[in-house]
Amino acid sequence: MPLHANIQAAAGFAEPVLTSQSVFRSVMNALARPGVIQTIPAVIEPPQFLMPAAAAVALALFDHDTPVWIDPAFTAAPEIADWLRFQTGAPLTDDASRAAFALVSRASALPDLEHFAQGTPEYPDRSTTLIVQADTLTDGSELVLRGPGIRGISSLYASGLPPDFAARMQANRAQFPQGVDLLLVSDAQLVALPRSTHVTAREA
Repeated sequence: MPLHANIQAAAGFAEPVLTSQSVFRSVMNALARPGVIQTIPAVIEPPQFLMPAAAAVALALFDHDTPVWIDPAFTAAPEIADWLRFQTGAPLTDDASRAAFALVSRASALPDLEHFAQGTPEYPDRSTTLIVQADTLTDGSELVLRGPGIRGISSLYASGLPPDFAARMQANRAQFPQGVDLLLVSDAQLVALPRSTHVTAREA
């Protein structure tokens, strides 16, 4: 089977404009309400190893002007890069500090956040948004969230995160307005942890 046929077999959106708009709204809602799980309203057949929510966000947000970094596990599966290029036109980069977006195959393998673009004081938006695949967003050790978009406190129970995840997010928040934003995905679910969110681990 020709390569392009394999890429097309892992399909994009059936209705690209309407579905992209719907996914974009889900991402914006997630960023506005950190810790609140959104369900991506997209029926999609992504390549193997790429979760539906991660693929849908890629289709909605990536384009020719957004350099994308993919982690070593995704790099080892060439169909991922082929699909991203074919469906989005986004250039792939080996330099995480130049990436507008990053795709991380497993939350447990999350790289150090300082490796990515942090933005500048004048242009804090010139930072990397990380799309990180978690085991689940409904089970695991409790993370307590505070900050803009959260009334009082909120809890997140994502599993498969690094043991020091809360500490990494605290260091990231300390750079505000610089720093990176995270979109955690699992299957068709999405939750956002913007750089403005204060994350702590609930002590047993």
